[in-house]
Amino acid sequence: MRKQGLPAAAAAAVTVVLWASAFVAIRHVGQEISAGALSLGRLLVGSVLLGIFVFSRPRRWPARADWKFLLVCGLLWFGVYNVALNAAERHLDAGTTAMLVNIGPLLIALLAGILLGEGFPRQLVAGSLVAFGGVVLIGLSSDGGAEVWGVVLCLLAAAAYAVGVVAQKPLLARLPALEVTWLSCVIGAVACLPFGPDLVREVGPSTIWWVVFLGAFPTAIAFTTWAYALARTTAGRMGATTYLVPPITIGLGWLLLGEGPAPLAYAGGALCLVGVAISRYRPRAVAAMPAVSVDNPDSKPLSKS
Repeated sequence: MRKQGLPAAAAAAVTVVLWASAFVAIRHVGQEISAGALSLGRLLVGSVLLGIFVFSRPRRWPARADWKFLLVCGLLWFGVYNVALNAAERHLDAGTTAMLVNIGPLLIALLAGILLGEGFPRQLVAGSLVAFGGVVLIGLSSDGGAEVWGVVLCLLAAAAYAVGVVAQKPLLARLPALEVTWLSCVIGAVACLPFGPDLVREVGPSTIWWVVFLGAFPTAIAFTTWAYALARTTAGRMGATTYLVPPITIGLGWLLLGEGPAPLAYAGGALCLVGVAISRYRPRAVAAMPAVSVDNPDSKPLSKS
């Protein structure tokens, strides 16, 4: 189990870092490219790159029953989420946006407990509450003016993200993570095609590489590593892991955008780390003591008859 858990944990770490970088990149380029155009460009790049890998290996196509989950995941998580997130960052700084969107893991844990039968383990609930307290501290420490419309868009993005993750989880039991990610990305790109004229008009030499970065790294790579890790753990645990995104985003925003975090943000980041550790904690099973002969304590363990 531990050998299986290490690659999943590494995949989750890649996802967290790349998603944190996406908040900063969107904040940087989002003033030059509209929300819909940026979403379409990002998803087109991601679809092409993922498609190259999908068609270079044997494929397992989804059954008819899988398409309803793929449509929910693609339309909501890859479509609505990206557009809402990009629009929100035109109003809010990267750190505040990451904080608000990360109410998503609480929604994921709730939906997964109800719809996927994952239940509500005590360590998951406790860890989520602790981590969410850290997210709140980060939000309170932000000196950015949170406009009402930006907050509403963040809440919409969080809801779309949560429903998309819960819809994705059953697919990963039957299909490879790479194919699920590619098909969802293609569905999201098709849904964003009406923004095509805006993309052609707004993308220029100074912005195209940001679109490529968002499509290649936070989309193609990060969503694939997310699906890989999600297939090997519960949706609730994976959702709680993304509480690491806000503190990393705060740090990158301070380093690259000059959005300086207040001291309270560091305390919030520490709480996020503690919360994730609690939610992922699994107590070690106590090994049963071998039975020995009462008459001869030094004898070998008694065999079961």
